[in-house]
Amino acid sequence: MMAKRKEKAVRRSALLEPDAAGIDIGAQEIYVAVPPDRDEHATRRFTSFTCDLKALADWLQGCRIRTVAMESTGVYWIPLYQILEQRGFEVYLVNAHYLKSVPGRKSDVSDCQWIQYLHSVGLLRASFRPSDAICAVRSLWRHRSSLLQMASEHTLHMQKALSQMNLQIHHVLSDITGVSGLAILDAVLAGERDPVHLAQLCHAFVKTPREIVAKALVGDYRPEHLFTLKQSLEGYRFYKKLITELDEETARLMQAVPSASEQLAPMPTRTKHTVYQRNGNDPRFDLRSELYRIAGVDLTDVPGVSAVTAQVILTEIGPDVSRFRNASAFASWLGLCPEKRVSGGKVLSCKTRKVKSRAALALRMGANSLCRAKGYFGEFFRRMRAKLGTAQAITATAHKIARILYHVLLSKEPYTESIFHLCDEQAQFRAEKRLRKQAAQLGFQVVPIPAVP
Repeated sequence: MMAKRKEKAVRRSALLEPDAAGIDIGAQEIYVAVPPDRDEHATRRFTSFTCDLKALADWLQGCRIRTVAMESTGVYWIPLYQILEQRGFEVYLVNAHYLKSVPGRKSDVSDCQWIQYLHSVGLLRASFRPSDAICAVRSLWRHRSSLLQMASEHTLHMQKALSQMNLQIHHVLSDITGVSGLAILDAVLAGERDPVHLAQLCHAFVKTPREIVAKALVGDYRPEHLFTLKQSLEGYRFYKKLITELDEETARLMQAVPSASEQLAPMPTRTKHTVYQRNGNDPRFDLRSELYRIAGVDLTDVPGVSAVTAQVILTEIGPDVSRFRNASAFASWLGLCPEKRVSGGKVLSCKTRKVKSRAALALRMGANSLCRAKGYFGEFFRRMRAKLGTAQAITATAHKIARILYHVLLSKEPYTESIFHLCDEQAQFRAEKRLRKQAAQLGFQVVPIPAVP
């Protein structure tokens, strides 16, 4: 028994990170633990005020701490992470899921001590975090997504008010927030009630006959619904104004991101069958050119990847994917590959991990858009859908797109489908060889039929 205790003590003393500290993050209080030999009080409590965060960093420097591990709790870790990183500490941002597997540690003091011990023996891995320039753009891009959601809610409120007045404008126009829709809504709120005159406000590109538009504009103009429509339209325009200002700031921050190469070649010719078109919610500046300058390769040339999708990939990951050891690790980090769990020689589960990743969500949406596409990816999606179902086909296609993006960002080579055609030819050659071998075993001979012109 005494030998086992001595062996356990020796194991606990074998530290890989002797200058490690552990931090438990909270909204108002922060608990920090350092090795017992560095200070008389090895565990201390600090508040979340900026002056106390700086005092925390001073105390860690006085304790000769070199590396710090902390949980990724909400957004509370961001101010302390930035302060410690500026002071020169090696900060490990750890997934909270890795620290909750041991029961009985329910207090903040025991949590920070447990984090400090795990980090000192090298059992914690740092979460992926891109550079500061990419993080700045990422913050604005995430905020832009929230503003778009708020603007879309006001659009739904406008459609509800129109339905309550039985104005069927959103049934004859594809977008009530377009040029024609906004012109008609402004005229209605200004007091115009003549349906024929309102129908004449449509743009020349509107294909719906004007008499049908006039019929859709005959309704019950109640004042309470008009008031709701007026406030919803003002709210929509307010958020669109905020999005425009945010796009200007995003363009300024993206210019501060370093280019992939000092002598970058002109953007290569687009190989996609469809012509590049800017969508309604895309930024006003030339996003595609900025992405090409930062990444060093045109990501929008990959099937299923639009300019907005490529922007999400770069803001969430950055142009440098060398921190992932290979494409499989990259796809696993995104949660797009099966997680095989085996116990006792029996496969328990092959489902993908539940990962809340904006990059993975963007890739899934891009994969879903390929359901009717021509070319290799469209055929792959439909083949997987027939074999596995729609949900699994979306994940499989997103997985393939992720691996291609990893190769493109790592090698800086433009996307081409020639490798897929070569793989198809090799698979056809192997199938033919297998059939000839089986036929020879059965005493038959395979005779190819000449192609019909």
